[in-house]
Amino acid sequence: MSVAFRRESDDEHMEPKFELPIPLGPNWVTARGLRLTQEQVAALEAIDTAAMDEEAAKKHKRVLRYWRMRLATAELRPAADGETVAFGTRVTYRLNRQEKTVAIVGDDEADPHEGRISFSAPLARAMMDAEIGEAVDFAGKESAIEIMEIGVVDEA
Repeated sequence: MSVAFRRESDDEHMEPKFELPIPLGPNWVTARGLRLTQEQVAALEAIDTAAMDEEAAKKHKRVLRYWRMRLATAELRPAADGETVAFGTRVTYRLNRQEKTVAIVGDDEADPHEGRISFSAPLARAMMDAEIGEAVDFAGKESAIEIMEIGVVDEA
């Protein structure tokens, strides 16, 4: 029989379901980030998927696979010394005459609205290894960022 005459199943027309994307590069975590990942896995494992419909259960399992992978690949980084901008530091900087403070953390712990950015973010990469008082280039501008203060991220 010709392929043109066969009946396709409904599944063939559905949008494919992919795994959640894993950020590129190492999975560096702070002690807080590791704890949050462990808590996320425990919370997801505690949910009974038997009561869910098939699609909800598949989505839940996909999310659980993501977090299990992130836990398995987590690299706990040593605490920063606070002398230079590094992973696990809180940095106060001046950009465009505005002073801001961010904590440089892992990808899954990052939340820009809470002042936590990923170590892989362009802003964090631009400031890495800088010291207090140093001006660094950013977004194509020379000396765009001035490092005002460096401290160690609070692990609470």
